[in-house]
Amino acid sequence: MPHSLDWDKLKTFHAAAATGSLTAAADKLRISQSAVSRQITALEDYLDMPLFHRHARGLTLTEQGHILFKTADDVAVKIARAQSSVIDSRQKPQGVLRVSSPISLGSNWLPSVLPEFLAQYPDIDVQLILEDSEHDLSAFDVDCALRPWPSTQGDVIQRKLGQITQSLYASHQYLSDHGAPVSARDLDNHRIVAFGDLMPKNLQSANWVLDVGHDVNETPRKPALVVNNLHGIMRAAEAGIGIVGIPDYMTALSRRLVRILPSVRGDQFDLFFVYPTELRGSVRAKVFREFLTQVTRDWPKS
Repeated sequence: MPHSLDWDKLKTFHAAAATGSLTAAADKLRISQSAVSRQITALEDYLDMPLFHRHARGLTLTEQGHILFKTADDVAVKIARAQSSVIDSRQKPQGVLRVSSPISLGSNWLPSVLPEFLAQYPDIDVQLILEDSEHDLSAFDVDCALRPWPSTQGDVIQRKLGQITQSLYASHQYLSDHGAPVSARDLDNHRIVAFGDLMPKNLQSANWVLDVGHDVNETPRKPALVVNNLHGIMRAAEAGIGIVGIPDYMTALSRRLVRILPSVRGDQFDLFFVYPTELRGSVRAKVFREFLTQVTRDWPKS
């Protein structure tokens, strides 16, 4: 063979195999789709064998592709481990810290506390990846994740940060136009914004505003607006569309929402800090976890 197999092509192949799509691999690697295609074609030419079956629905691995993917997966784990060890061997928190977070948490709460963290650790560069799905930590493309549910993945370490409380909120404009409800039952006479039938499976308690104040067998309230994302629900409330039942952390940066019926609360749920077992020695992840543990102590208690 004229030259050795280079990691860049192998990394591109690994991303395409893991995602099953040239477009998804390009997004993951932050390069163009044509660059992904060129690198995979070059790798196949170099090995003189096809690695993928290409079809309209995406990519599937050939037998040879499966063999190479297992090897590439092992290499990716070792490289991630080595990079973390090299950076953390200096015992000074520095370098890139990639954090996966639900959209609502990463848009509404994290930005309110990150200035303090970045001031304490100026050599750490935080990259926030906002997503409501559970990120696959075995891919080692993030260092840690915040999740409002226990991890469903193996080979990870998770630490409970605190409990998330939920309350009722409405905008000043809505209260001016419609008045405030006098009880949980009185919510029947108000406009509600909620997930409705679009509720994510990981957030089973998110529709509580539709049932609070009702008997067990009563039909849930019908929302005036259904949104499939907590951040969108909060923005709708800020626009004056209706009353919402959302986590209290979401109002950290909001000046438009007023808490109403303070004795009425939704179910609490836990927030977890999760990271791959292989990165247990990461100083960056450790100081970030310790920082978040400290700031969540100030969260409202029920």
